[in-house]
Amino acid sequence: MDITRPFSPGCDWLHGLPVSTLVSRHRKQRWHLEPALNAPPRLRHLDEGPAVLVVNTRSRSGREAFETARAMLADRGIPLLVAHALSRPKRLRQVLEETLAAGARRILVGGGDGTISCAAQVLMGRDVTLGVVPLGTGNDFARSLGIPDTIEAACDVIVGGYTARVDVGLVNGRPFLNAASLGLTTAIAKRLTQELKQRAGKLAYPMAAAAEMRTLQPFHVRLQADTQTLELDALQLVVGNGRYHGAGNMVSPEATLDDRKLHVYAITAPSAAEGSGERTGLGHLQDVATLARVALGMRSGGHLDHEAVVHLDTRRLTVETDPPMEVNADGENVGMTPMRFEVASAALRVYAPAPQ
Repeated sequence: MDITRPFSPGCDWLHGLPVSTLVSRHRKQRWHLEPALNAPPRLRHLDEGPAVLVVNTRSRSGREAFETARAMLADRGIPLLVAHALSRPKRLRQVLEETLAAGARRILVGGGDGTISCAAQVLMGRDVTLGVVPLGTGNDFARSLGIPDTIEAACDVIVGGYTARVDVGLVNGRPFLNAASLGLTTAIAKRLTQELKQRAGKLAYPMAAAAEMRTLQPFHVRLQADTQTLELDALQLVVGNGRYHGAGNMVSPEATLDDRKLHVYAITAPSAAEGSGERTGLGHLQDVATLARVALGMRSGGHLDHEAVVHLDTRRLTVETDPPMEVNADGENVGMTPMRFEVASAALRVYAPAPQ
């Protein structure tokens, strides 16, 4: 059941628990990352009125997180026009449209990358500011913004009032924030059910990846970028708008959210290059070994230096594959190849950490 609650100032106890208890349950390991931005965030002095809080309570720990975020914002003096706890994420778009129609200009959204991406699809191009409260398994958009992985710190970023304009990627016209992919990561995403993420937490990604490596086949891909055309036999292709994807793996250490570029990398298949044919026997082992070695560098961006990885930057990209492949963007299936990618520059205003 969805819950909508008006702002209630001075509330120290929620559901029988003190705020300090709720906070302690949602303290996570903080990351300390520089925002992936070229232009420093700017302090907004405009009175944008009360904020609206919308939390996907189906994301991990979402129900308690809703009350925690609500209490923390109240404690920090952020007036809330209304707070929505959504147990049915499909209602998010409708709730946001109604919120915009009511004149709200500060929209604070709690959830995983899929929830934040869905919100961006509604809010991009509008004179509103998105506040991100990372509550998911991956939280890659928050990483790219440099927002720490705690509700408390995310609320502090919102209270700080600094904002940045960020790009939004488009795949066949559909917006995405982090990355679109095909091959291994798309197959992994299909295995990442809500049940698995709730049961395994941070281990959900490696568990799904290990299962997929047993059966993944190379595919032929043709990439038409701004200044070059490439044909490859690949195991994975990633087209990034942000710096991170797949729960903290880097698309590119050079990627920023405001560089007006797509950052692309492909992991090529040694078995195809050496004529090993079907992914059985030696060819299969070669490809799995390559994926394992490339994966070792993904957290730091060192994967781009591997001989099996091809990477490029571009404003526009057309992707064709043989056979046709499913494409995943920010955790959601967006259809089959061929696909056309481009960038909507500075299309979304978001709260970001203050410049250091």
